[in-house]
Amino acid sequence: MIKTNLKIDGMACPMCETHIVEVIRKAVPGAKKVSASYKRGKASFLTAEAVEEKHLRDAITATGYICTEITTEPYEKRGWFR
Repeated sequence: MIKTNLKIDGMACPMCETHIVEVIRKAVPGAKKVSASYKRGKASFLTAEAVEEKHLRDAITATGYICTEITTEPYEKRGWFR
């Protein structure tokens, strides 16, 4: 799994978080554990494969927010029975 982290400018309330989550789910249909925080100005999600950054950035920009940074990192599920 790959964790994608985004820095997003323009989120000001919980409804903004909802908009970002919806945009990510539409732009990346296989996205799991999609979350956003307006207080931190960040969003993240998990995918099996790397996503096309330009497509994701364009989808976010089209809704009026600004994606300033996209980073990815390997993700390993942690739990009791790793």
